Amino acid sequence: MDRTFLVYVTARDEAEAAALGRLLVERRLAACVNVIPRIASFYWWEGELVEDREAVLIAKTAERLLEPLAEAVRGAHSYQVPAILAFPVEHLNPAYRDWLLGELRPLG
Repeated sequence: MDRTFLVYVTARDEAEAAALGRLLVERRLAACVNVIPRIASFYWWEGELVEDREAVLIAKTAERLLEPLAEAVRGAHSYQVPAILAFPVEHLNPAYRDWLLGELRPLG
């Protein structure tokens, strides 16, 4: 049985997050993507503490598509090192799960 995952990705801004989300859904690497338009981020980059404003996208996908999804994000993202974090879904409405898996790229 195909496990479902949430994939968390930060982006430069809402427009980039939306473009990435549309790309993932169009390619059927994600059944659905949510965009959170503005978050505060704090991180170290090249020896400097950065305080930034970013956007987040959360993609709903299957385990078999994690690497193709990550490749698509890396190929279209403006960051040198994009954050791409995948979390397994432990509980899911069965009807939603069926819909989600049915909207993804077929096996093979």
